[in-house]
Amino acid sequence: MPELPEVETVRRGLSSIVTGRTIERVTVLHPRPVRNHLPGPDDFAFTLAGRTFAEPRRRGKYLWLPFTDGDALLAHLGMSGQFRLDAAGDPLLPNTRVLFDLVPVGSSNQLRFVDQRMFGGLSLSYGGAELPAQLEHIGRDLFDPLFDLTAAVKKIRSKRSGIKRVLLDQTVISGIGNIYADEALWRARLHYDRAANTLSAAKVRELVQAAKAVMAEALDQGGTSFDALYVNVNGSSGYFERSLAVYGREGRACLRCDRAIVREPFMNRSSYRCPTCQRRPVGHAR
Repeated sequence: MPELPEVETVRRGLSSIVTGRTIERVTVLHPRPVRNHLPGPDDFAFTLAGRTFAEPRRRGKYLWLPFTDGDALLAHLGMSGQFRLDAAGDPLLPNTRVLFDLVPVGSSNQLRFVDQRMFGGLSLSYGGAELPAQLEHIGRDLFDPLFDLTAAVKKIRSKRSGIKRVLLDQTVISGIGNIYADEALWRARLHYDRAANTLSAAKVRELVQAAKAVMAEALDQGGTSFDALYVNVNGSSGYFERSLAVYGREGRACLRCDRAIVREPFMNRSSYRCPTCQRRPVGHAR
């Protein structure tokens, strides 16, 4: 699933092309992406037609497109969801699922939702322009002006779980996923299984600031793209993969100490770390 830098890149791309534009027509090419709209695809298309977009918004990994009437289009990108802007007559990309014809008409007047694996989806959030009810449980992210670092440090230190599990808990801090958790832990020289409640406040603060720094750097490069499943609205990929220190670098030298990076199973996925810079906690099973 795209993490904060990737979703923010998409949000910025959408902001410049949909804000202030009205949906003239919606065409649902496959029903699965609108499965959460219980009245069905035809009602989804009818209900959205005529609405005008306000500026797209985001919290953590979660994106929504507010309407000027106070409702919002909630967009879950899943593993492969993309928004693309094209002219209505342009050929459709494979796996195009939903079309939004926009007015006023410009050189590119059709917003397209493309989703190969169809784990993502679109749904209407009534009254959700400010914050959809579906996202009220999601914690603020590190770039939110109202994010409270002191409160976040306290909350993290109250957890007995391994620190990476806490970083991935979107109710604590949103936006951090597997890639940027591994990168932040490497910068802070922490093993992913170190219990959060054993860390000092200063160490947790260092870790959180490392997570923000690495995501800011990724955002400057358009996010991280390992394949064609994540691209911006114009089809361009992010280039932060070239700057990753540990994630995806199994067997390659640590940029600090030259020790080979290892990959280990973690929560049905993988964790990458340097065995020297990020030593196992005492009593941790191999």
